[in-house]
Amino acid sequence: MNSNLQRGTRINFRSLLTALCLTLTLVSFVRLDPAVAQEQRIRTLTVTGRGIEAIPTTQTQVRLGVEVQGKTAAAVQQEAARRSSAVVELLRSRQVEKLETAGITLNPNYSNENNQQRIIGYTATNTVSFRINTQSAGTLLDDAVSAGATRIQGVSFVAAESAIEQAQKQALKKATQDAQAQADAVLSALNLKRGEILGIQVNGASAPAPVYQKLEARSASFATTPVVGGEQEVDASVTLQISY
Repeated sequence: MNSNLQRGTRINFRSLLTALCLTLTLVSFVRLDPAVAQEQRIRTLTVTGRGIEAIPTTQTQVRLGVEVQGKTAAAVQQEAARRSSAVVELLRSRQVEKLETAGITLNPNYSNENNQQRIIGYTATNTVSFRINTQSAGTLLDDAVSAGATRIQGVSFVAAESAIEQAQKQALKKATQDAQAQADAVLSALNLKRGEILGIQVNGASAPAPVYQKLEARSASFATTPVVGGEQEVDASVTLQISY
């Protein structure tokens, strides 16, 4: 009786051990090989595309000023203020945009004689900046000189803000298409196909830098000062991470 019980126990234990081994074998078979999993994780291609959109400059940004020299600081500053007021009144009558004071200075002028430095007068400068349609800039600059302006310190050309915003969108679109085209070219050479896009990074589509031009103040007796704009470029960059 006891021997039969022991024999049955040994058979049940062997059956249990066999079932456990089969279960472990199945688990090992289903489990993904780490090398294969790593290979799947790194099967990605990273490409960076570039897009450029050119737009015409239609606005002119101007910095002009009044410079006055004289014997006393009070007289020089008063005359500079009078001329500056006349120039500002002209600019407002022409409805320029973004009109603001760009600088006010009052400096002594020195003379060096016999190794001695002494003040011989003063120079006052008042500067304003504004923006106007490029087509009207030349005539306005000449009229500003007639009103009392003596210095044109800087002229730059920019596109309208609405045009810049639209150009930024177009440049980003071109950059994205360029990145996809690069990926297709590489994968096609390797007989591979492009999969899903796993990551997108917009590297930038900043507003373009102004285009500068140097002008000099001219007498009203001359013909209209020529002011000709140009083009600005919006440069965008997009990086894509693509599976294959």
